[in-house]
Order: sequence, then structure tokens, then C-alpha cells
Amino acid sequence: MKKILSFVKKELIQIRRDRRLLFVVLMAPIIQLIILGYAVSLDVKNIPTIVFDQDHSATSRRFLSEIFNSGYFQEVRLARSWSEIQADLDYGRAKIAIVVPVNFERDLASGQTVSIQTLFDGTDSQTASAGLNYLEMITQMFGQKILIERLDSLTIKFRPVIVQPEVRVFFNPALLSRHYLLPGIFGLLLMVISVILTAMAIVKERDEGTMEQLVVTPLKPIEIIAGKLIPFFLIGTVDLGLILPLTTFWFKLPLRGSVGLLIGMSFLYMISTLGLGLLISTLARTPQQAMLISFFFMIPMILLSGFVFPIENMPRFFQWLTAIIPLRYYLVILRGLFLKGVGFNSIESQSLRLFILALVINTFGLLSFHRRLD
Repeated sequence: MKKILSFVKKELIQIRRDRRLLFVVLMAPIIQLIILGYAVSLDVKNIPTIVFDQDHSATSRRFLSEIFNSGYFQEVRLARSWSEIQADLDYGRAKIAIVVPVNFERDLASGQTVSIQTLFDGTDSQTASAGLNYLEMITQMFGQKILIERLDSLTIKFRPVIVQPEVRVFFNPALLSRHYLLPGIFGLLLMVISVILTAMAIVKERDEGTMEQLVVTPLKPIEIIAGKLIPFFLIGTVDLGLILPLTTFWFKLPLRGSVGLLIGMSFLYMISTLGLGLLISTLARTPQQAMLISFFFMIPMILLSGFVFPIENMPRFFQWLTAIIPLRYYLVILRGLFLKGVGFNSIESQSLRLFILALVINTFGLLSFHRRLD
């Protein structure tokens, strides 16, 4: 241990001398968390909408006010012709066009079924799908209001039977997508720091020819690896101490679970990502190759981890493939601790799989590193 600690001290001195690297490892996670925390959102609001009101009646104006007062739609302008609708959709000035037909008020008064034409820009499928759901909900509620007003005006009072669900949302009552995504950003930043820095540091030694100098020292290969990984584990711990308060106090993401359990699971996760960085370093010969291989591994890991896209919606093969991604299990642990306040019993299976992955990845990394040294 004395030799390893001396080696770790040497590595930390090297990192401290590199001011640019020190800025990246300490300030970059904070800056990225702030930017991504505000920018990344699945909430669809203020959809640019163009309206073509062919009726110009009090009822049509009331219907349109119901739509724009909901907060989901933002009126771009009132169209006067079909060509204006086509132009706004073509040039992306509007995502949705709403066409109120002629005789809208008269047909409602006579009890006829009225169709509201809506045109969507399908290139943004998420916005179009959300806008369709919002518009259907607002239209149905408007129709119910008109029906109830019509029945109230009759001499014989009659109230229609309306079934309404009583909804209670657990863990995230406001349904804020930020509370769903922030734990993912949390795990993403720890992975990027530990994987890239570890791979780059080891490859840099080999590229500059100093790895051979380390090999001829009394240090054993396992001690060289430990001396290389421990400094970046400490850096990851410092970053964890920076982004955890920022997540809870700045973005108001509630941490309902145990802080100690969160830190322990983060340590286990960082061990697996450090092992992945070690494994990547054995595949690359130059720092540029290490960077490219790191991104080659990390981008599929992010997309398949459940960070944004539910694993249940993926094809069966890719669902099986996600079983070897540490971020998948860490995200379940983070969301359980932050939002649900679960204990270890609820995340025991995820923790065990994360531990097995950390063991397997580091074993492969050690064996590959030994072969490269030989």
C-alpha cells in the first residue's frame, strides 16, 4: 500500500500541474449539469400554432381562447388563406395549424357534430403527438361545457352522466420531466469523467513512452493499475460532492432516500466506469483513438440505458443488450433514491447486478492490461 499511495501522490501532483485538466474535471461537471438541467426537458409547451378561423363567431373565439389559455399552444398568427398555412408549416414557423370551419357556431347550436381540422408538422413527432393529445383533451372539455350549458337552458332539467377519473400521481406529483431526467444527467456526468479521463491518462503514458519506465520500476502491474485508477476515483468523488448539492439545492430535486446509500452506490458505479476506461485504454494506441473509442462505447450506453427512452419499448435483442450497461442499473437506483426514497431492499437486485458488472469489467480490463504489458 505504501508504494501505491506514493504512486497515487505522484499522479495527483501531475494532475494539479495541468491547470486545464484541473478546470475540466472540477468545473465542467457543474457547467454541464446547469446547462443540461435547464435545456433537457420532455415537457411540451408553447407549441407554435397558426389559426384559420373561417367562422369569426363568438363561439369560435371562445373555443380558440380555451386552446391558447391552456399554456400548451402559442398563437403565431391568424391565417387568412390556405396558402399561408402551407407556407408556415413548410418553413417551420408553426408546428400545428387549426382550421375552424364555416358555420361552426350555427352547427353547434343545431346539435350537429362539428369537425375541427388540425394539421401537424410530423417531422417533430414528439411535439405532434403531445399536441394531438392536448388538443383532443381541450376539444372534449369544450364540447362537454357546451352540452351542459345547452341542457341547463332547457325547461326540463337534465344532467348528463359524466365519469371523471380521480388521479393521484406518486413520487412526482407535478409530472416534471426535469425530475425524471436529472438523475440520468447525474449518472451521465460521472460516467463521462471517469471513463474518458482514465482511458486518456493510461494511453497518454504509453504514447509518451513513460509506461515502459513504470514497468521497469519495482511496481507490479496491479499496483500500476491501482495507482492510475485511484486518483480518478478521488476526482469522481470530488465531482460527486459538487454535483449532488447542486442537484438537490439548485434544481430542487428532492433526495428522499439515504445520502449514505446514494454515495455507496455511486462508488460502486464509478468502479465499473473506471474499469471500462481501463478496458478502453488497452484497445487504443493514441489519445485520439482513446477518445473516439470512449464515445463509441458511451453513446450507445446512454441511448440504451433508459436515460430517455424506456427499455420496455425497445426490441427484445436490445433489451437483452442493456443488461451489460452499468448506467441502466445506476439510473434505477438514482431514481429510486431521489424520487421514491426507497431503502436498500428495493434496490438490492440492481446493486447486485451493478457489483457483478463492476467485477467483470475490471477483470477484463486487468487481463487486457497484463497482456499489453507483456
